Amino acid sequence: MNNIITLDNRPVGKPQLSNFKFIAEPMPEAGQHEILLKTLYVSVDPYLRGRMNDAKSYIPPFQLHQPVQSGIIAEVVTSDIPGFSKGDFVSGNLQWKEYQVSNGKGLSKVDQAIAPLSAFLGVLGMTGLTAYLGLIEIGKPKAGETLVISGAAGAVGSIVGQIGKILGCRVVGIAGSDEKTTLLKTRFGFDEAINYKTTKQMDEAIATACPDGVDIYFDNVGGEISDAVMANLNRFARVPVCGSISTYNTTEVQTGPRLQTILVTKSVLMQGFIVGQFADKAPQAIDQLAKWVKEEKLHYTETIVNGFKNIPAAFLDLFEGKNEGKMIVKI
Repeated sequence: MNNIITLDNRPVGKPQLSNFKFIAEPMPEAGQHEILLKTLYVSVDPYLRGRMNDAKSYIPPFQLHQPVQSGIIAEVVTSDIPGFSKGDFVSGNLQWKEYQVSNGKGLSKVDQAIAPLSAFLGVLGMTGLTAYLGLIEIGKPKAGETLVISGAAGAVGSIVGQIGKILGCRVVGIAGSDEKTTLLKTRFGFDEAINYKTTKQMDEAIATACPDGVDIYFDNVGGEISDAVMANLNRFARVPVCGSISTYNTTEVQTGPRLQTILVTKSVLMQGFIVGQFADKAPQAIDQLAKWVKEEKLHYTETIVNGFKNIPAAFLDLFEGKNEGKMIVKI
């Protein structure tokens, strides 16, 4: 039998294990013009929370009683499609199933000679592309500028900061533990790091860490942390908005400082984005990321959880900040 994980009911507030259901189905077989895939690695990401709501967004919501989907690295078991052979490794947005059949559309072959397979879900996958393209296309970093990143010890944030350093920026990260702030400075080369959980006056802490103000704010979390950073923006600052994990599980509309005065008086650009809007630039971005990884200028950290049955729990751990870098489940 083949194990799969479905969305059994929609979360209200923070997701729970009870929102998911494990079921078994007969083992699939590939037909004509199809390939059979064996799941090896599964990516769990904060954006999946939004797809669990029955709400219109940039991507359709998950359907109840149907398998959840995310980025997956799989091995080709059998193939009836030219270009895919038994033993190939592929990456794509696939279902949470141990085995599944595909027509090959949307799949990309990956080469473990370039990097470990899990890296193609992280630094050389959607995570790396999000970091690179959001920073380059919207943040437009210049040497000597100050870059602040929230959720800096996460998968995207840790890569954004390193790219900023490569490009000559002063980089300040915000994270949720002393262990994470130490990691940012020792492994990823950040200039300063702030533990928001032990800091009482975030706006003052940011001002101290950024004596010349903030030129770029890469926003992964939203909420009060972002309010504090926005108070320290320089004229002509740029704010790529990647996510708002602090609000994903709220059940009430939050209020906060009105940003229009800051945006107008300081001529600030604030732009939300999804990585797909820069799809035409993805090949160039991957080449650059791979080059930096090979040159050991770009490092990455993964939190690996073992076992298909632990996929939902790993997803929930994202909202507790239990990951350092990319959260991945190894099957």
